[in-house]
Amino acid sequence: MMRFFLENGSFYLIVVIRLLLACVLGGVIGYERESTNRPAGFRTHILVCVGSALVMITSQYIFERYKGVANIDPARLGAQVISGIGFLGAGTIIREGANVRGLTTAASLWAVSCVGIAAGIGFYEGAIISTVIIYITLILLKRTEKHITKKRKLSVFYIQTEDMPGQIGTIGGIFGKYNVTIRNIEFINDDIGKEVLIKFLVRIPMDVSKEKIMDELQGIYGVKKVTGQ
Repeated sequence: MMRFFLENGSFYLIVVIRLLLACVLGGVIGYERESTNRPAGFRTHILVCVGSALVMITSQYIFERYKGVANIDPARLGAQVISGIGFLGAGTIIREGANVRGLTTAASLWAVSCVGIAAGIGFYEGAIISTVIIYITLILLKRTEKHITKKRKLSVFYIQTEDMPGQIGTIGGIFGKYNVTIRNIEFINDDIGKEVLIKFLVRIPMDVSKEKIMDELQGIYGVKKVTGQ
């Protein structure tokens, strides 16, 4: 097949088409990430997609070049791309307290590398269709994801209270009254004498008002100040 391409002067044209297609498809996905100010954006996705396409073109070239001379697996280089892209995805994942950001961008980088592999090997239908699906997932399904994550959203309460026995239990009783799940409790020592600042990481049911909980917490004897995030 390689000889046929070279003899007819069309091999380089096919290489250009595949690399440009990878550039366009990677750019489409990268544009969505760039527009939402994600760590890996437009250029990163293009580079990953084009690089993956080049790997598969090179793999095909090597296979055709040494076919019949050595036993070569044309999918080996592509498999290394799929496993090796993890280091780049890991760099986009950021942990902020109990929340983790960047997982979607990491997943899009992995997916766009697969798009590049498909484009590089000439599987145009798979590359284009998967790009459309990925783009729809990132754009149109974002509202659905927000609706789901809203139910799971964690809130933070800072409660400044007198350091007195049973105060944690009293505060916990208020949370329990509204079916609020306490995920973490942290005591913050700010040298405020006989008072203590406590940080509560909680999950509040959707049908419960945060302001209502804060009002009840503020009414606890010994509590000086309640703030929420």
